[in-house]
Amino acid sequence: MSYLYDFFSLFFPRICSACGNTLFKHEDILCTYCLHQLPKTNFCHEENNPVFRTFWGRVPLNHASSMYFFAKGGKVQHLMHQLKYKGKKEIGVYLGTLLGNELKMSPFYADVGVIIPVPLHPKRKRKRGYNQSEMIARGLAQSLDRPYDIHTLVRTYASETQTKKSRFRRWENVKEIFDLKDYQHLINRHVLLVDDVVTTGATLEACATMLLQIPGIKISVATLACATH
Repeated sequence: MSYLYDFFSLFFPRICSACGNTLFKHEDILCTYCLHQLPKTNFCHEENNPVFRTFWGRVPLNHASSMYFFAKGGKVQHLMHQLKYKGKKEIGVYLGTLLGNELKMSPFYADVGVIIPVPLHPKRKRKRGYNQSEMIARGLAQSLDRPYDIHTLVRTYASETQTKKSRFRRWENVKEIFDLKDYQHLINRHVLLVDDVVTTGATLEACATMLLQIPGIKISVATLACATH
């Protein structure tokens, strides 16, 4: 089996999704160097971290955090671009698992009962082939041993891209595009709202505001990366 692996690796090398170097047998998605060198925030262990403060005065959350810092031209941006636009959905599942391993060690997420990814409009999901936030939620669900829910929070309008919009314009772009379906199972539950990157927080705020209509719900936010620190 080792011989066959080496033979196929000559013609179809597995490469690190962050740096492009060839992966060793025991490595998956990321090489060991990148796995340990990506800029981690450790925000999930900080009560008043910068991501959580982004939402202060806007929407009441239990906690909010991101796993990595996002820098223009950096490896995290490269990973997010591949996940979102290059069909590399396995990156989302893999990083979602890593994120779950981090959240396991934080008391702020100990009683999370359900994971909800930020939804894509069905038309955009069909075009892309998947929802990147759903891939992250899938990895989180595996790591945290919690269910993920893609049916309760829905996107009713395909908004314009958020890229290069100001904070106010982002909020105007998303404030009325989400809706709730059957939500009885979320009453009095702690929900983890998941997305790939948080910048201004407008999309997550709109989602959380909609979910807060559910009686007794508690909401936390977790993203793979944050573009502000």
